[in-house]
Amino acid sequence: MKPTHANAASPLPLDVPATELGAHARPSRPSDFLTLVKPRLNLLVLLTMLVGMILASPEGVALPLLAHALLGTAFVAGGASALNQAWESDTDSLMHRTRMRPLPDGRLRPVEGIAFGLALSTLGLAELAFGANLLSASVAMLTLASYLLVYTPLKRRTWLSTLVGAFPGALPAVLGWTAATGSIGLEALALFTVVFLWQMPHFLAIAWLHREDYARAGLPLLPVIEPDGRTTGRQAVLFAIVLVPASLTPVLTGLGGLPYAAVAVVLGSVLVWLSTSFARDLSTISARRLFLASIVYLPVLWVVLVANRIWSVSTGSVG
Repeated sequence: MKPTHANAASPLPLDVPATELGAHARPSRPSDFLTLVKPRLNLLVLLTMLVGMILASPEGVALPLLAHALLGTAFVAGGASALNQAWESDTDSLMHRTRMRPLPDGRLRPVEGIAFGLALSTLGLAELAFGANLLSASVAMLTLASYLLVYTPLKRRTWLSTLVGAFPGALPAVLGWTAATGSIGLEALALFTVVFLWQMPHFLAIAWLHREDYARAGLPLLPVIEPDGRTTGRQAVLFAIVLVPASLTPVLTGLGGLPYAAVAVVLGSVLVWLSTSFARDLSTISARRLFLASIVYLPVLWVVLVANRIWSVSTGSVG
């Protein structure tokens, strides 16, 4: 499960190594291991998976199945985050926003991060395979493999890694659908498309905000290889525009109705407007507005879609 690039700001001065802080200020080992799983960032992964499950079973999801799916997804997502940080500890050590993480700061050894990540991922895949179904475990395995073996190494080679990374980032919606139904239908693909396209303006805004850090680490993101930002802005606008009609595909597959469609168009229009504003002036303020709007966009869209779906099924209406 592909986490987003956003990270909470450290409350400690970034130019002071943890070894120079008092021992009382150093995080505990359990806290460091918890940091490896990026719990706050992976909440969106769990939310997206849960949305897929509820939309597939609007009449209700059996609690044992729900528990197995949530736990399995959380373990795989956390394991992927830990393995990713073990792989990227060298570049993380070069960026101000990531160099105080447990691995680059030396509080945990790389072998500990790898062992922890492998253990979590294995437990998660087993949980999904035996607690949900083999198809959902296969989707989780595809997510894990594409994130670690394709996206992660590509980050050092090409700006296209952002586009490639959107693939595993969109699979949790499919995972939720398969966990509930044991199959993949057009409905799951519609959800996948929405999340895939949504990630691009989100990631591009982050890349622009932290372009100096990415350049310091030698990561060839688009704002790094084209510092004028024109291509970054154009791509943000392009993907935001395409997202508007794509967000209506759940209506075509019967998952949403007119209330959802209206909200989707409004939310999408706001994202297009903010992307256009960002492309026009390429300022930190406009990039941060786009980033914050993208964070709000997906949870609101999911809540409205789920509510519309449950209401439609409970009343026997269409939309």
